[in-house]
Parts: sequence; structure tokens; C-alpha cells
Amino acid sequence: MGSSVDVVIPIYKAGYDFASMLEKLYKQSKRPEHIYLLQTIEKKDEKLFDIKKCSKELADIISVHPIKKADFDHGATRAYGALMAESDYVLFMTQDAVCYDEYVIENLLKAFDDRKVGISYARQLAREDADEIERMTRETNYPPESVVKTKKDEKRLGIKTYFCSDVCAMYRLDVYKKLGGFVKKTIFNEDMIMAYKEMQAGFSVAYRADAKVIHSHSYTCKQQFVRSFDLGVSQRQYHEIFDKISSEKEGAGYAKKVIMYLMKKGKFIKTIYFMMQCGFRLIGYKLGKNYDKLPRKMVLACTMNREYWK
Repeated sequence: MGSSVDVVIPIYKAGYDFASMLEKLYKQSKRPEHIYLLQTIEKKDEKLFDIKKCSKELADIISVHPIKKADFDHGATRAYGALMAESDYVLFMTQDAVCYDEYVIENLLKAFDDRKVGISYARQLAREDADEIERMTRETNYPPESVVKTKKDEKRLGIKTYFCSDVCAMYRLDVYKKLGGFVKKTIFNEDMIMAYKEMQAGFSVAYRADAKVIHSHSYTCKQQFVRSFDLGVSQRQYHEIFDKISSEKEGAGYAKKVIMYLMKKGKFIKTIYFMMQCGFRLIGYKLGKNYDKLPRKMVLACTMNREYWK
């Protein structure tokens, strides 16, 4: 089995620093064969990402493919990129994930020494300017210890069994194709749905703590609300996966941990703000789980992705 890797990155209004992100990706100890950029565009005459911003060597392996904003879908768009991939493995990333060092691809590949591993995903580190809450989120979801998960871990790990993130995740391409790839219509969670499919087929998912990318966000209460709404929608639409494993218990445990930490530090204002965020997240999630009972106008007011509903 070879070890060639293609990279697929959906992009939208990529900033100047995106070229720098690509350069770090190109300078990996294991270089990608090709990088497919799937650019969401709003207007016909909108300019595509200028690969001339990159070094000539890097530009030679990049191709940019326009996606109409109305056609963007978390699953279908990435599935489109996977159809173009020709290497043994395909690495999905987001435009704001930056390689921590030059060994990200190499360390993700090591997981596939085990033939049962179908997906390998990276550890996410908080940005330098991230606040304490965001740092705790990253440390909770992406601990310093690697692990390989199978469906047998469901009782022990709960919803975390199927946790996976396409912020930086590598797929064994032949297995991905054999299992039908990403669902073609999903507002969120295409990575966890795929992880579930792989585990049901007898494959495992590897979390590689030694493959590190810098990626974090400090969301406002409103942003937490709309993200949680879309999360609830995806879990409702794929209830056969998510109904049997509650994610609310996991969320409550994390919230309690953060609140206790902030209180011990005497950061009462930040504690109150975090509790407000938790409230917005819970309300958004609950509404999303019941989206099919809501008026359309309300759904459009709550969602992060209005185009999805068209």
C-alpha cells in the first residue's frame, strides 16, 4: 500500500494569511501530491484564489474549483473534492487550520499502519490569543494522548466514540469510497457521520495527538447559538446515529468543569459570561433538534447556514 496524500480544503473569502497556511502545508516532511481548493463564490465574476500568492513549487500542485454558495454543503462539497483525489489518502482541512510543525501529515499517516484504521484526525491547539475557555475546550476535546476508537467504545466514551473533526482529518481513500463517502446533504457533522459509518463497517478511528494544528475560535453568544442550532438539526436528521447516544450529558460535564475552574480562579464575570454562552448553546441545540416543528422564518433566523435551507 502506498502513502500518497491529496489535500482538500473548502475555502470562503480566504484572507492573505491563507497563502502562508498553504506554504506550511507544502513544507511538510511528507508532502501532498495535490491540493484541491473548493472555493465558495457568491457572484459569477468573483475572483478565485490567486495561486500566484504562493511559491511556484506550491502553485504547481494547487487547483481551485468554484462552488456556488447556494450549492455549498458540508458533506456534498467535501465529497466533490474526494472524487478528484487520486492518492492513497485524502486529507481534509479547513482554511483556518495551520500546521504546528512539519510532521502533521507524517504522523497522521502512521495511524494507517493498522489496516483497520479508516480515519486519522489531528489534535487542535488553541491560538496564542485564545482565552481560557477556548483553551480548555481544545484541551478537553483534543488531549495530549493518542487513542484508537471502535464501536466497542460506545459504552465507555458515549458520543465521543464518533467524535472526529474535518478541521484536519485523513481518510483511507479506498475505504471511504467503498462506504459511499460523506452524506451528500448535511448542515453539520459530516465527519462524525462518516466516522459512524466506518465503525459500523468494522473500521476504527485514530486520534493522533502528535499531529498538531493550530485552530480555535472565540465565539460570541449569538455564534454559539446558531452553531448549536445547526448541530441539533444534523442530529435530528441523522437520529439513527445520535438518538441512542446523548451529547447533552457530555456537554453538561464539560460546562461544570469550566465553571468550577473559573470560580476557583476568582473570575466571576467570566464565569457568568460562560454560563450565558452555555444557555445560548442549549437553547440553540434544543431548537435545532425540533427544527421540523418550527416555522420556516424562525429556522432561517436561527441557522448559521441560510443557503442550506434553499
